Amino acid sequence: MFRVIVPNQASRVTNAELFFDLVFVFAVTQLSHTLLQHFTLLGAVQVTLLFLAVWWVWVYTTWVTNWLDPELTPVRILLFLMMLGGLVLSTSIPSAFDGRGLWFAVTYAVMQVGRTLFWLLVTPSHRTAVRHNAIRILTWLSGSAVLWILGGLSEGNARLWLWIAALAIEYVAPAVRFWTPKLGFSSIEAWSVEGSHMAERCAGFILIALGEAIVVDGATFADLTWTPENVAAFLSALVGSIAMWWIYFNKGAEAGSAMIAKSAESGRVARIAYTYLHMPIVGGIILSAVADELVLKHPSGHSDLKTIVSAVGGPILFLVGSILFKHVVRNFLQLSHGVGIIALAVAAYFASDLSPLWLSMTTTLIMIVVAAWETISLRSPAEE
Repeated sequence: MFRVIVPNQASRVTNAELFFDLVFVFAVTQLSHTLLQHFTLLGAVQVTLLFLAVWWVWVYTTWVTNWLDPELTPVRILLFLMMLGGLVLSTSIPSAFDGRGLWFAVTYAVMQVGRTLFWLLVTPSHRTAVRHNAIRILTWLSGSAVLWILGGLSEGNARLWLWIAALAIEYVAPAVRFWTPKLGFSSIEAWSVEGSHMAERCAGFILIALGEAIVVDGATFADLTWTPENVAAFLSALVGSIAMWWIYFNKGAEAGSAMIAKSAESGRVARIAYTYLHMPIVGGIILSAVADELVLKHPSGHSDLKTIVSAVGGPILFLVGSILFKHVVRNFLQLSHGVGIIALAVAAYFASDLSPLWLSMTTTLIMIVVAAWETISLRSPAEE
């Protein structure tokens, strides 16, 4: 049942994995709506924590399906059970810090621990290094699960701090290579992945986030009385999403896939470039979707703090993640992205004097320039 990893051998993403991903369209929608309804400092912290949990359960599942064959019936059943858990998790997001905290915590803990236990049980006994990895991960996730459930049983700040501690444990674990007593650290070789599969899976999640943003924009726009202002806001939101797609997929996704497929340390690259650095990229898309909805509903007047933070912060977060991701796969910092980040920061300084529509159009224009600049600068002779 265990998939033997062959270096440089591509492995396609299966329909079962794509089906599993559909649950996370709902999760991303829930996150953006929850942030929109609780756009305060505390609300931002809470939604960020929930986003990190959603991302972590998805990316851990992606690692496991990179090592196990998703075409086999037991693995498919695992994915379907994870879909059920994902639906409960997503449904609990709006009330995770209210009445459904225990539902969220128990579901998350069961998904993380249960999937890892499955991986351990189906791994053949002769694959000692892999089984030891599964034991290490299971140990760390079982420890954090206790804090998740204790947080679900608590209320207010106690819940928040317990869940922060649980997430901290889980996010530190890969960085310290899941050290455990007796077993020690996991080796870099034990984390080898099929690079093209990992790259394609994470690119798929970027598409999920962009698709959710477009769906929300369309649904919001459809319910409005159409005026020149909100028509322009809708076009700005759509073009902004296209610019984000272009920045990620036109050069970055391809470079990442090629680099990790050829890397002798594919596990290290996957951990840094995909497990960690894709988080700000997805987070930036979600925050931009919040801005799009705000601008669509209120395109006129002066931009308030909520609009400024989301309209400027979303693209900045996206570009920060993109420039760091591309630095890992290309070994240099993309100048266009750095200039884009600076230009967005300057726009933030003047944003209160702009209407939400003009602010949206300004940030969209900056993203277009970044996309065009990168495309031209990296054009090969064959493309000219």
